[in-house]
Amino acid sequence: MNGKTIYMKDEILSRIQKKFPLVARPFKVIADELNMSEDEVLDILQEQKKSNIIRQTSAIFDTKRLGYISSLVAFKISPEKISDAVKIINSHPGISHNYERNHDFNIWFTLAVAPDSKLGLEKTLEVLASATKADDYIMLPTLKLFKINVKLNTTGKDEKKEEVKKVKHREIELTPLHHAVIRRAQYDIDMVSEPFKKMVDELGIDYDTFFGILSELQEAGVMRRFASILNHRKAGFSANAMVVWDVDEENGEAIGEKAAAFSAVSHCYLRPKYANWPYNLFTMVHGKSTDETNAIIEEMASEIESKSHMPLYSSREFKKVRIEYFTPEFEAWEKQYTN
Repeated sequence: MNGKTIYMKDEILSRIQKKFPLVARPFKVIADELNMSEDEVLDILQEQKKSNIIRQTSAIFDTKRLGYISSLVAFKISPEKISDAVKIINSHPGISHNYERNHDFNIWFTLAVAPDSKLGLEKTLEVLASATKADDYIMLPTLKLFKINVKLNTTGKDEKKEEVKKVKHREIELTPLHHAVIRRAQYDIDMVSEPFKKMVDELGIDYDTFFGILSELQEAGVMRRFASILNHRKAGFSANAMVVWDVDEENGEAIGEKAAAFSAVSHCYLRPKYANWPYNLFTMVHGKSTDETNAIIEEMASEIESKSHMPLYSSREFKKVRIEYFTPEFEAWEKQYTN
């Protein structure tokens, strides 16, 4: 790629992470914004997809608003048992992320159970802990969400701080058509001129109805956004740390809001403390190198009131997918592990 093409690639990648145009021909909208042709935009995106820099482009839904119950979980697994344990953990369809991290609690994953789960979250964890022969585990559900928005700074132009808008949810009754759109829009789109055509044809509706439902879901907070998610390492962001902070519980919300304002932070939550786990503020910090990430963490530490903090870098990624909602796999897994 020449210099101009690299510049335009970075601009396009930045654009599709932030606000993907929900129109029949979204790539023409992006092309018009950047004074390019639609074909030029598509050529770049198809190459980025082929190179696995773009992981997925789809609707991103709020798991909780769809009736699923979820939590971050940390298992303590003996090194010789990790390989078998990971296979068991990853077999659950509600596991979206699973990493090995540099701590005695070494296996970290997110788990969601379906609205009609017979086991429920805690019992599912008991089953997984037993099956994997975990020495110990902690369940770290979200007490307060401050931010969840993965946007890698591909252009280098993003400010260090950003305004984090508070999402106002409103109740919405999900109809069969809502469910049908959710089931279809959760999957990756093709990088073609009309990427939504296949969806609307399969659903038997027109574009206005389709985009109207997505807009309604987003306004209600059921859909967080429609966007592209990049493969961090492939996109050059190879040093991503889950930084945990021991902060005063009474001032946790104010401190969490301060941490979430850092643009390099994609996720920010308050979670419970335990006797064997004193950290209650969790932030995911992204950088292109360990030095860059550590510098961001240092800057955060200078502004965040905490008793201590600890960066947990991932040494291995075992799973990183989107949960597939309203599929029969959840029930099938429970039958396999409870019979």
